[in-house]
Amino acid sequence: MQLLIDTHIFLWMINNEASLSEKSTVALLDPKNNLFFSAASYWEICIKISIGKLTLGKSWKRAMDRELEYNGIQWLPIRKNHSQAICALPGIHKDPFDRMLIAQAQCEKMTIVTADRLVQKYPVKWIW
Repeated sequence: MQLLIDTHIFLWMINNEASLSEKSTVALLDPKNNLFFSAASYWEICIKISIGKLTLGKSWKRAMDRELEYNGIQWLPIRKNHSQAICALPGIHKDPFDRMLIAQAQCEKMTIVTADRLVQKYPVKWIW
């Protein structure tokens, strides 16, 4: 299975928070699954840090890189078809980063790992 990790899930992973559900933890640790992290999530984290909505340690960039490498998480760039797919999404979620993740998951036939109930209302596979 191809799993797209939502931004908050990735932050919980790098901060070793116990907020992950049992089902999502099992899916993330299953070596048969391919894990992906979107450029949209990295962008979201950078924006939130820059405007003071998110505080991470001084070595957050290294911590993120280590987490990606250690867990074999692949980088998912934003492609033109991902952006175009947003136009067809219903207006359930107003967050542009989440809308991009939904579009990417749809285009790439991925399952989103998320606790976000609004994301779960879209026609996309999800695990929580």
